[in-house]
Amino acid sequence: MSRRQQLEQALKERILVLDGPAGTMIQQHKLSEADFRGERFADWKLDVQGNNDLLNLTRPDVIQQMHEAYIEAGADILETNTFSSTTIAQADYAMESLAHELNFEGARLARQVADAAEAKDGKVRFVAGAIGPTNRTASISPDVNDPGARNVSFEELAADYKQAAAGLIDGGSDMLLIETIFDTLNAKAALYGIGELFDERGETWPIVVSVTITDQSGRTLSGQTATAFYHSIRHAKPLSVGLNCALGPDLMRPYLEELSNIVESYVIVYPNAGLPNAFGEYDETPESMTKHILEWAKSGMLNIVGGCCGSTPEHIRAFAKAVEGLTPRQPVEPDGAMKLSGLEPFVMAS
Repeated sequence: MSRRQQLEQALKERILVLDGPAGTMIQQHKLSEADFRGERFADWKLDVQGNNDLLNLTRPDVIQQMHEAYIEAGADILETNTFSSTTIAQADYAMESLAHELNFEGARLARQVADAAEAKDGKVRFVAGAIGPTNRTASISPDVNDPGARNVSFEELAADYKQAAAGLIDGGSDMLLIETIFDTLNAKAALYGIGELFDERGETWPIVVSVTITDQSGRTLSGQTATAFYHSIRHAKPLSVGLNCALGPDLMRPYLEELSNIVESYVIVYPNAGLPNAFGEYDETPESMTKHILEWAKSGMLNIVGGCCGSTPEHIRAFAKAVEGLTPRQPVEPDGAMKLSGLEPFVMAS
């Protein structure tokens, strides 16, 4: 079977385990400005400490160790360390020209670790090419005094996502993960740009889309409910749709259940280890989070589960053990209805 067929077969048979965040792992190394710069960028005109994606080039050993730790913890899917590897996000460091290289190297490092693990024990691991939301929004004004103002266009976003996806595919990603979406128009630009790429190459790759419900209002930053968001991107026929970031598992459940009841493909969820405390740290332990993960799985709501901000390999190990042998969620059968959305969903019976 092709790797895509292996992925689809695995999703039918079991709940797959996604890895945890890169930031938590990178912070443990307490890297200096010099570490981020390396020899290649020793004389760079701006400070680059905090540009975690740059470590794909300057400290690949750190990124490789991170991937290996998550594999050892039981992850089936490794995310590339490319959350900010778009020209828009890299503009903060004047490193726009590195976008393709960052994505390529990020995917190559994850692919190398995944393949080495498979060669060792025969178990297939998959690489998800991670594409973050950028630090700009297409549907919200950056100026409270000018509601019509925008600092990015749909076309700019689409081209940027397209470039990122090309680098991730060239580096060996099995799927593309459009994650932490807070603005649906950004997500639609990503899907449009990636669709253009697929047309040019005459081939498609699985797409996973993960949205962020920013608070207990149950809406994205751009105002949509989870169902409305799904209706907005359903046309792209993503392999999996779900939730990540912002909320801990206790607060995320109602929105997971909402999506689980309507998504016609697979559902992915990777919550934060709770909300940040007064010191910016995360309090949810592997044990406390696993209680929720296990309940979700037994309730038939999971296909892919992992951890977002604050999670560690210990969290992922606990999740993997908890869902082992449990039956994965079955996708919802399409009902033929027309499903549209604004901020709220609209369904017209067929």
